[in-house]
Amino acid sequence: MTAAQADLRPDFLRMPEDLRLDMPQVADGAHLWRIARNSRTLDLNSSYSYLLWCRDFSGTTVVARAADGVPVGFITGYIRPDRPRTLLVWQVAVDEEYRGRGLAGAMLDGLTSRVATEHGLIGVETTVSPDNTASDRLFVSFAERHSVPLEREELFAEALFPDGGHAPEVLYRIGPLDF
Repeated sequence: MTAAQADLRPDFLRMPEDLRLDMPQVADGAHLWRIARNSRTLDLNSSYSYLLWCRDFSGTTVVARAADGVPVGFITGYIRPDRPRTLLVWQVAVDEEYRGRGLAGAMLDGLTSRVATEHGLIGVETTVSPDNTASDRLFVSFAERHSVPLEREELFAEALFPDGGHAPEVLYRIGPLDF
């Protein structure tokens, strides 16, 4: 068990099966890229960006590992520079064969608990497109589980995206958290 895993609050963390949470390593970047690509719902970033993310933002990112150590899910995030006690969740993805088991919720609980310990986290932000019901359910249930408010407002209108065809992104603000 790593120090990061020891910091997780067991009253919120419920890991399905033989999965475990961990901080990503650079070598995990290719797995994160593959999981994101196979999700068919996330905006796929370059494979290079996932390698950088695993190096530069490993402290605010979590991977779920199968018994063989291979990542089967991840959440990428970062601390907002202008709000140093707010975690912005960038992407959440779970391999198809591991979906429907509560893994995304367990990863979010584990990540926020770790970041709260290290950064005094009081809030979580993310953006969700209006048609992404799975992400909406994940963040609504997180707020309910932790008995904190969730506010929504449009952050980026569809017209702001230069490539067209991108749905608007709705900002979810969750908190204040009390870990």
